[in-house]
Amino acid sequence: MKITKMNLYTVAPRWLFLEVETDKGITGWGEPIVEGRASVVKTAVEDFSDYLIGKDPLPIEDHWQVMYRGGFYRGGPEVMSAIAGIDQALWDIKGKYYNAPVYDLLGGKCRDRLKMYSWVGGDRPRDLVEGARVLWDSGCTAIKMNGTDEMHYIDSFQKIEAVSERIASLRAEFGYKLDIGVDFHGRVHKAMAKVLARELDQYHLMFIEEPVLSENNEALREISKHTSTPIATGERMFSRWDFKNLLIDGYADIIQPDVSHAGGISEVKKIAAMAEAFDVALAPHCPLGPIALAACVQIDACSPNAFIQEQSLGIHYNKGADMLDYITNKDAFTFKDGFIQIPSGPGLGVQINKEKVLEADKVGHNWKNPIWRNYDGTFAEW
Repeated sequence: MKITKMNLYTVAPRWLFLEVETDKGITGWGEPIVEGRASVVKTAVEDFSDYLIGKDPLPIEDHWQVMYRGGFYRGGPEVMSAIAGIDQALWDIKGKYYNAPVYDLLGGKCRDRLKMYSWVGGDRPRDLVEGARVLWDSGCTAIKMNGTDEMHYIDSFQKIEAVSERIASLRAEFGYKLDIGVDFHGRVHKAMAKVLARELDQYHLMFIEEPVLSENNEALREISKHTSTPIATGERMFSRWDFKNLLIDGYADIIQPDVSHAGGISEVKKIAAMAEAFDVALAPHCPLGPIALAACVQIDACSPNAFIQEQSLGIHYNKGADMLDYITNKDAFTFKDGFIQIPSGPGLGVQINKEKVLEADKVGHNWKNPIWRNYDGTFAEW
């Protein structure tokens, strides 16, 4: 079997899909994307295609090593996301070739169902109770919300109090039957992160996410002294080497590698195993499309330290298209009482509606994240 063609599709709301064709008629799908830099990642995938076309798709580990180590300069979000999408597509082909789910090729599933969570409240969190009620009624038992608006290095306690009040309103409505994660989104700097983490401890959250940017992970040592809430991070870390020191330092309780950014299924499975050795939980980051989510579910199915999975259905980014629009087996991600069943189909377990993909690609997108500024005009993390 040989790879004959690699097709890329830029589809709304902000995704890039990859279709890898073979001479045996087996097609694999991947989702190589950096949100806001789809065109850059597309070019990186095209660059790798010079090596891959004509090759057997089945020796995935060797292809991964060549793509990663074959360049003198390695890593970074764009290159690792290109590798990630290619890797997903190769695993999809391999699963279809052997008529098995990817997780069976990675050792087999260790769970029958998987807990999921949904987003509520948007970039600037508002209307949380109403939004959470809609999700609860749909069968969702866990949510995640952005914690703050923009925040300066040192800022007013009024902003901290506003976050606390919003979470208090959710606890008043749902008590502890609703699990709540709060994403600091890297918007909060070390000094204010300590204050916010301590203030939110009273609400017994499922986790706080990215209390500081990953390039400032050493600050987790200090922040962890101010909270008993589990600390999650890792969506902006792109390989096992990025995660190595985080795990050794021991201040993260949950890692969140993104299977479309951190080298794909091959790499995230290794990162998950590393985390298990450090008694750290896995909750893959995935505010993306159906292919990325399907790849995450394959890893979750065979990773004992996976405890919950992010998914993007109805997320505030999904303007003009949503996750289920591009697949025909829409029941693949239906959850009940907060869980989905582990899929049993071959490969990634999703069936892509190519007609819909082609239609969306004609329009494309040029999604960029907003630029925020603090009250004094300085750049603020979004």
